[in-house]
Amino acid sequence: MSTDVTGTSDVTDRSEPPYETEILRYSAFTHDPVGGNPAGVVLDASGLDGAAMRAIAAEVGYSETAFVTGGDATTRRFRVRYFSPLAEVAFCGHATVALAVALAERMGPGGIVLDTPAGEIPVSTTADDTGAVRATLTSVPTRSRPALATELDATLRALGWAPDDLDPALPPHVAFGGNDHLVLAAASRARLADLDYDFDGLGAVMRRHDWTTVDLVWRESPDRFHARNPFPVGGVVEDPATGAAAAAFGGYLRELGLVTRPGTIAIRQGEDMGRPSDLLIDVSPRDPRTRVTGQAVPIP
Repeated sequence: MSTDVTGTSDVTDRSEPPYETEILRYSAFTHDPVGGNPAGVVLDASGLDGAAMRAIAAEVGYSETAFVTGGDATTRRFRVRYFSPLAEVAFCGHATVALAVALAERMGPGGIVLDTPAGEIPVSTTADDTGAVRATLTSVPTRSRPALATELDATLRALGWAPDDLDPALPPHVAFGGNDHLVLAAASRARLADLDYDFDGLGAVMRRHDWTTVDLVWRESPDRFHARNPFPVGGVVEDPATGAAAAAFGGYLRELGLVTRPGTIAIRQGEDMGRPSDLLIDVSPRDPRTRVTGQAVPIP
């Protein structure tokens, strides 16, 4: 017996297939379903094992699908697992935002706590006068370290980038915000826009180092960045919006000493692939966590 998001008991026998699984589809970090990053959401995955969840994620075909494997609607605390079409991932930001919005639409806005493989993720949700829901997740503590020369050289070869394509003021780092991401800052917007990489080659480098995405960024101003996130290890060429990478990027900026007081930084992602997405991160020099904010809307 499992508890659904309305707080009632689910008496359906889910111990043996076949049974139907309701899959919701949301686009995160946008107010328009043709933008943002699509995510699958399964609000009751209590009867699914890992193989079934991975198969559903592959069928959905989005970069990630979030599965609620248990929890309590009264306390608004839920256990969550995330799957790409190829594998389970410890944490996914855009699917977290999509899930939180889906829960808030059913339970009402307020605080939610998600227990994920990466750790506890508190999420606050609010609704505006039109009913649109916005979610803010608080990441696990972030960290960031300089990338090794071997890591950088192999990645640049797979990307087809040269060392002088990088911004010397923003050194390459491996940053963590629930998953590890290699952060590379492009020297120009044109370099970021021209992305044509070796899918298998980059995937091999990322699997070797256990990176979830490569977070390619370009600094428009101190409080506004553009980003692209190749995701070959998940079977996806590129993520239109990556909340986990945004959380890690907050830790990267803090580690570099570029965050001297609490502030908000805007990240524009997905523009070059026709799915514009807007992420906001709140970063403080005294808090190792990053808060990532965005909207999510159902996909018709």
